[in-house]
Amino acid sequence: MKMIYGVKDKPKFPQIIVFAFQQLLAIMAATIAVPMIVGNGMSTSAALFGAGIGTLVYVAFTKAKSPVFLGSSFAFLGSMAAAFAGSVSVGLGYVGLILGAFFAGLVYVVISLIVKAVGVGWIGKIMPPVVIGPTVAIIGLSLAGNAIGDLGSTADHFTAEISPITTHASIACGIITLAVTMLCSVYGKKMARLIPFIIGILAGYAAASLLFVIGNATGVNELKVIDYSALTSLFENVSVSSFIAVPDFTFIKAFGSFGELTPAYIGTIAAAFIPVAFVVFAEHIADHKNLSSIIEHDLLEDPGLSRTLLGDGVGSMVGAFFGGCPNTTYGESVGCVAITKNASVRTIIVTAIEAMIISFVAPFVGFLSTIPSCVMGGVCVALYGFIAVSGLKMLQKVDLDDNRNLFTASVILIAGVGSMVVKFGQITITEVACALILGILTNVMLGRKKTDK
Repeated sequence: MKMIYGVKDKPKFPQIIVFAFQQLLAIMAATIAVPMIVGNGMSTSAALFGAGIGTLVYVAFTKAKSPVFLGSSFAFLGSMAAAFAGSVSVGLGYVGLILGAFFAGLVYVVISLIVKAVGVGWIGKIMPPVVIGPTVAIIGLSLAGNAIGDLGSTADHFTAEISPITTHASIACGIITLAVTMLCSVYGKKMARLIPFIIGILAGYAAASLLFVIGNATGVNELKVIDYSALTSLFENVSVSSFIAVPDFTFIKAFGSFGELTPAYIGTIAAAFIPVAFVVFAEHIADHKNLSSIIEHDLLEDPGLSRTLLGDGVGSMVGAFFGGCPNTTYGESVGCVAITKNASVRTIIVTAIEAMIISFVAPFVGFLSTIPSCVMGGVCVALYGFIAVSGLKMLQKVDLDDNRNLFTASVILIAGVGSMVVKFGQITITEVACALILGILTNVMLGRKKTDK
């Protein structure tokens, strides 16, 4: 897959601003969804800032060789909830978020030191293409339900219950978004081919706005699939905060509560975050294997797994200090690189800077919040699909007539598509991690021929 812009390429300044905004749109929904799900007053703007600064840390540790954005990790949702559930105050809960991210990042640092000492050869042995390919496919397929769910979702601000008309209108907006994105990516000329997501989202947004106007004029609230309240509320009582607002950073909310720490609470946080870090480590490898196949450069060798782990771990620590959410490499970002064929790390850097700046600009955050879920669902159908297909492409050179390979791939796909999830208290082993673990065990148990590569 030949890149239009390689890892070290430098798009022109006006272009790179637009490319970066496209990356930002791709990762936005998931990044701000985590603090919204956890609640307890967590700030979406702070999470966006934390993701941006965490990404810059990652870029620095990987010597600007890995083109991927770090966003809020869904794997730590249970751990973050435990931080608040086990605290005597909300402030201590925020302390727990910072402490938990430190514990998780520390796991990455320790593993990176081990990898630095023993190398990465063992990864190729226990995770050959027959294991990593289906696992990458599962990363995309496991998100398929989210994409389709978003495609049919709508703003329920105007109606007591969702009607078939509303659902159909939402799906129509999502399909328009997807269609325009695909047409721009395949038939677009020059710039249009490089920013298909921005054009697609604008087309979907325009369709949703048109339906809103029609619904407003006819009194048919079911057609209002977009909710502008996040933007209009800023100007009900106009003040400086209507334009510029400092995010509620996690360290500020935690300030003054560090004295409430007890050995029991620290132990609770360690038990909630550390095991999950090992689960996310498996996904870290899968993501970087996938990205490596897309840019045709082995990131586990250069800059090296030890550096990507350090970047991810320290990036999570720093990101959570500001935004409360441990970060992870984003499949949406990888999918954006694959579809647009823009692997420029400078684009990722500018994306991170844009995320940090935008987190202070209230109208812009408000506008992004008004983008309907159905529109983002249309985009995610393409993004998640590309992740799944890129994983399946890794199987092209695998001999599936050999039952060793056939069983290994089959176990991974069924465990992942079947959403096999294992829980131990607050610890959740996701379907991706379960599929990968079963695949590794199957591959080791059945053995491999000496001629296998």
